[in-house]
Amino acid sequence: MNQVNPLHLGGLLLVVLMFLFFKLNGIKEELAEAKSEFLVSQTLAVDLNALKSVYADKTKTKKSLERILGQKSIAAAKLHVKRDKKFIKISSQSMDAAVLNGLMGKVLNASFNITALKIKRLSDTKASLEMEIKW
Repeated sequence: MNQVNPLHLGGLLLVVLMFLFFKLNGIKEELAEAKSEFLVSQTLAVDLNALKSVYADKTKTKKSLERILGQKSIAAAKLHVKRDKKFIKISSQSMDAAVLNGLMGKVLNASFNITALKIKRLSDTKASLEMEIKW
């Protein structure tokens, strides 16, 4: 009477195997999710590294901005340029719209970290500008 029924052992073994099977499927799904999240994180890291290489080079940014501001048409606009260790502020109370278009075309097509930009139309041919570029 103290013997264990072999059918009970088989049933217990079957229940344990079913439990492990479902647990294994859940772990496989978690692994697939983790893999997809890893791939997304990896592409984001590559993108951020590329952006860092473009925006983090202070000397390249300064030289590029000085080259733009040193052009004859833009230098003739008499911009007020305030340089600081962390940023440069460019402003003008009244400048020609064609010069402003040329300046904005060059600045916006380059890789500068523009933190503030305010352009106000004064007339058909004149506008005021306030711009801050961070290093």
